[in-house]
Formats: sequence, C-alpha cells, structure tokens
Amino acid sequence: MKETTYAAIDVGSNAVRLLIKRTDGNGAADDVRLVKLLLLRVPLRLGFDVFAKGEISKKKAEDVVRFMKACRQLMKIYDVDRLRACATSAMRDAANGQDIIREIRKETDIRLEIISGQEEARIVFNNHIERGEVDNGNYLYVDVGGGSTELNLLSGGKLMETKSFNIGTVRILTGKVRDAEWEEMADFLDSIHSRYGNIRIIGSGGNINKLYKLAGVKDSGMKSFAVSELQRLYDELSPLSVSERMEKYGMRSDRADVIVPACSIFLFVARHIDAVTLIVPTIGVADGIIDGLFLDDLESV
Repeated sequence: MKETTYAAIDVGSNAVRLLIKRTDGNGAADDVRLVKLLLLRVPLRLGFDVFAKGEISKKKAEDVVRFMKACRQLMKIYDVDRLRACATSAMRDAANGQDIIREIRKETDIRLEIISGQEEARIVFNNHIERGEVDNGNYLYVDVGGGSTELNLLSGGKLMETKSFNIGTVRILTGKVRDAEWEEMADFLDSIHSRYGNIRIIGSGGNINKLYKLAGVKDSGMKSFAVSELQRLYDELSPLSVSERMEKYGMRSDRADVIVPACSIFLFVARHIDAVTLIVPTIGVADGIIDGLFLDDLESV
C-alpha cells in the first residue's frame, strides 16, 4: 500500500477539529499503520448558539469559515491525499446550517457533510481498528459530545446495535435536553443489559480523557478506571464553579464547564448497565473518519 496522508475535519457542538494522519510506509497492507501528524482543536462552541437560539450567529458562522480556510492551507502543507469533513449535532439542528455549508464550499472548496446521529455513531465505531486490545466480550462505545451521545454495542468483535441520543454537554448546560430523551436512553440501556449481560464501557471524547487524568490512575497497559472513581470526581467537581475548576485543576474554560455534564452522562450509562470500569482509549469522531477512509483504501488494495 502506497504512503497516503488523510485528513478529517470534525465540526462539533463544542469544538472544531482538524486531524491529519499518514500511513507509515509502502509495506504490505497488514503491516501498515496510521501515524498522527497534526491535531488542531478550536473551541468555537457552536452548540451554545444553536441550542439556545436555533441558529449559528453571524460571528460564529464567519469563524467556522475562517477555520475551514486555515484547514485548507494546513492540508496543502501536509500534502493531504484524502479528506472527509463532517458536521454533527449543532449543525444538524441549526436553521442556517446549509447556508454555512454553501459558504464554506464557495470559499474553500471543502464539502462539509452534515451527518446523522446514526452515521456519527458508525464513524466512532471505526476506531476499533486502532484499538486491537480488547477481547471478544461485550463492549459499549460511549461517545459524549456537545450535542449528542452516540452508543455503539460490540459483541464478539461485531457491531450489533448503534443509537444516537440528543443528550450532550452543551445541550445540558443550555437546558435543552428533554426528559423523554433520558427515558429513551434508559430504555435502550436496560434492554441491551438484559440481553447481553456483562458489558464494559469504552469512553470516547476529550472529557473522559480529562477525567481519567484527574483520577490519577497509573497506566498498566490499557487505560481504564473504576466507575466509583468517576463518581468521586463528579462529587468533587459539581459543587465548584467554572472558575474554581479552572484554578484548582488547571482546566481551560471550555473544558471546565462541560466536564460535569459529561461526567453525569457517563455515570448514567454505567448505572443502567451495571458497569464497574471504563476503558479510555484516545479516540474521537475525527479518528473514526480517518479510519473509515483507511479501511476503504485497504479494501481496494
């Protein structure tokens, strides 16, 4: 397989990201791996506009276009061969989402897709090819974003069920999560727990990685920590103000406000499937986008 450089753009509800990876040589397909070259993250926080007002403000729309222009220049520097750009929950819900996409295409020639919650969940599932550490038991991928939470159930190494819920950190902060949505998630979790029994959680996203670091667990191979430790962190963080979390734990403001609602979502999931530990690989939507492109190329070799 020839050396290939891939790029993923993830326009999320809390942050926008550009990830660039390259295959590590021209060896046999089975031996090729992906090496990260660049990760750029900017907290544009589109969800705060969308979930409160129904559309993205003019200023933030302009900032999205500026970000995409920067991505275009960086991709030229890194000689990117293949790109996929995806927008998730905030852009899905924004009344002016399509207008912004047309402006991005006009200014940068980048085609930004607004993907469904189901497609987002499937993209996250693609990360399993980089993991390769877990056995053939039952695992629930839980990807907590600003606007939605994506759940992927794997059993015996196969994707069995995938579900997306409009429950996210920014939605919680803006008071836009319906009680019915929590009930639907609870019903889904109770159902898979009754049918599959023991299920372990694989957490995805920047918040769970930050919580893992705050837990101070010493790595012993695969990163994991106890749900009881997650509960301890929630009890410790939730009474604090955003500024207090920033000062005490050295967090950025755009992490300090969303980390508590993220923690509450993971705890909600863990309670309903009786999980006692969480596995925390460093994965996200952008990784899944690139993995999907990579898999397509492997299949064509």
